[in-house]
Amino acid sequence: MLRTAIGLALSLFITTASAEEFQHEASPLFDACGDGSYQKAVKDGITLGISPSPPYTSLDPATGKASGLDVEINEAALAWMGVTKIRYEVAPFGQLIPAMLAKRIDAVSSNIHITPDRLKVVSFTGPAWWYGPAIVTQKGNPENLTSFDMLKGKKIGAIAGSAADEYLRKIGADVVAFQTDAEEFAAISTGRVPAIVEDDVKVLEFLKANGSAPIEIVNNVKVPDELIFKYGYGYARYALRKEDCSLRAAFTQGLAEVRGNGAVSAILKKYGLSNRNLFFFPL
Repeated sequence: MLRTAIGLALSLFITTASAEEFQHEASPLFDACGDGSYQKAVKDGITLGISPSPPYTSLDPATGKASGLDVEINEAALAWMGVTKIRYEVAPFGQLIPAMLAKRIDAVSSNIHITPDRLKVVSFTGPAWWYGPAIVTQKGNPENLTSFDMLKGKKIGAIAGSAADEYLRKIGADVVAFQTDAEEFAAISTGRVPAIVEDDVKVLEFLKANGSAPIEIVNNVKVPDELIFKYGYGYARYALRKEDCSLRAAFTQGLAEVRGNGAVSAILKKYGLSNRNLFFFPL
């Protein structure tokens, strides 16, 4: 009888919780931070810079509507912050930071990672989500590449300005930089480069849409700690100008709130990911 009552109570709790919208227990409090960037965003709106990179970010040229995993995470955090006017500018990934420094955009909202070079010029929000790096070769891995160390001295593809680009240059690879995902995947598919280093989730999305593509992820590759904790494959975040301190503080807490209330988890699952992508290591 007791077991039945407990089961019923749990059932009622689960039903009630799952039926609710995502709620917040905290409100934005950034009025005394010392600069006006947050209040300006609340009053005038914000311009987010994104690169065309599904499933993360894309812009429908016909409607001007932005969509994608990072777009939804940004919009959830901005809604908590009270920023309701959102504009989007699209540019190749490597041009987003220069656009922000030139004040054509207010934030880099395609996911971006902390790297030594980027820390010199921009600041970062708190964590948004996580994914790992993948070595991608042609089918059969003809050069038998089994570690990141083996990429040294080889011609390796990466998106210009990406964390992979910066890390590969640091270890001594001969980087072939591409402006778009399409160019990068075409290069590995045709053998123009023997390998590329790319986000695992992006590669899986490409393979899902292009099942006959003659490429594969190299499995069971140990990711060097340096690549995760120094050269870019720690948490995905978003970037802001260093002087925009109150906006960064608000954005950081906004991301923490939408991670904490389950909204980010729901967005990840919508795009075929899981709570594994909330943290560095599996739960």
